[in-house]
Amino acid sequence: MVSTPSDRLNRERRTIQAMVEIYCHGHHQSTAALCLECHNFLSYAMQRIDKCPLQNNKPTCRKCPVHCYKREMREKARHIMGYAGPRMMIYHPILTILHYNDEITNKNDLRLKNKSRN
Repeated sequence: MVSTPSDRLNRERRTIQAMVEIYCHGHHQSTAALCLECHNFLSYAMQRIDKCPLQNNKPTCRKCPVHCYKREMREKARHIMGYAGPRMMIYHPILTILHYNDEITNKNDLRLKNKSRN
């Protein structure tokens, strides 16, 4: 299953949105919509994805060599992902599997690129 770069970025957007929703519902007991704090973080994360300098070759956040989040927001992202990550398989199993596939596939692509440079 080969995905296009736009599919990959759209999936990245859906993944971070799902994680923020899980986090917000678990920590802020919001039922329908995100609280203001989580809404603001999600808006920031979407802007960062849109402005990513790696666009077509964007790896998952954990594997990314570019720190595009401000320090405070990066810590918030780690906190959100640390809470929501283990719960993703329960609430969004297909999205989780695709995310791990992206991580593995991208890691292998980066290794091949580095070998070809030598």
